[in-house]
Amino acid sequence: MKQILVAFALIISSFGFSQTKIGHVNSQKLLDTLPSRDIALKKLEDRQKEGMAELEEMQKSFETAYRKHQETRVNKTPMLIEIDEANLMKKQQAIEMRQQSLEQELQAYNEELNKPILERIQKAIEIVAERKKLNYIIDESVTLYFKGGVDCTSEVMVELLRLDAEALKK
Repeated sequence: MKQILVAFALIISSFGFSQTKIGHVNSQKLLDTLPSRDIALKKLEDRQKEGMAELEEMQKSFETAYRKHQETRVNKTPMLIEIDEANLMKKQQAIEMRQQSLEQELQAYNEELNKPILERIQKAIEIVAERKKLNYIIDESVTLYFKGGVDCTSEVMVELLRLDAEALKK
């Protein structure tokens, strides 16, 4: 009796696995073809350039103050030298803090820009998966090995470009 149950379970499970349909997409191709992705990258690059310009100004100000301190150091009392050096240290710390702050701001901005893009990709994949009656669609770029399955990249790309065009109109 136990053997019959085990055999029955194996038959049912093999039947279930044979019905599983898997597709795959190349997510990098999808991202590379999106106009909104290019726009997001440009916005991020512009913000990064603004931040770098701000840091360069802060660094120039520090270097100017440092040179001035070195030039006038011989005419100052030890107390004034100590005050100048403390001010220089504060400027250097301000630069470092602003750099960290900018990195965090850029990361948050990047996530903000990419969130709607990733949502559109997910939606396009869902549309194609439902249309083709697929149980899974995996990303080729993070899969160690795959053989077979349905390459859905071009169909997802069509849906994605349609969704992207709608989003850009808004």
